[in-house]
Amino acid sequence: MDRQIVMETIETHRKMVAAFETSAVDTIVAIAETIVQSLRAGGTLYLCGNGGSAADAQHIAGEFVGRFRAQRRALPAVALSTDTSVLTCIANDYDFERVFARQVEALVRPGDLLWAFSTSGTSPNVLKAAEAARRKGARVIAFTGRANSKLEASADLCFCAEAALTARSQEIHQLAYHIICDLVERSFRE
Repeated sequence: MDRQIVMETIETHRKMVAAFETSAVDTIVAIAETIVQSLRAGGTLYLCGNGGSAADAQHIAGEFVGRFRAQRRALPAVALSTDTSVLTCIANDYDFERVFARQVEALVRPGDLLWAFSTSGTSPNVLKAAEAARRKGARVIAFTGRANSKLEASADLCFCAEAALTARSQEIHQLAYHIICDLVERSFRE
């Protein structure tokens, strides 16, 4: 095993956390405040992404519907990557680029939020979901791994954990969304 690879990975992570601390704290607070406002007004949080980002979307939905750390009411959150019958129906009858957008068209209402994950910032199905959400009167939160991406341009709020490797972006995304889960939950404690 190569110890140097381990050390380089840790150092990259350390630098990304320092960049997060320097430039993204206000963005994370703004995202949490936006989620709280929407949920308090009766909105629902919808989440989407592909691959590891789909897993992140499901993870967050679980934290909101269940709980993160504290006892509080269940918060409405839906990961759009979890219903295999819907996903395969849309992909078969339309195309894969519409698997999230079609669900947004069916479910999202004005005042809801779409939290869209794409480390490249260019995933066509995620971009189409963001476009559909905006047409429905919902706000869009984006988590990306590339600055100045198409997804960032279509979002109301964007957190970018820029890195050459997707895994490094996803590691910082997880740190950020756990902080968001904590901040939102504190606003709904019983």
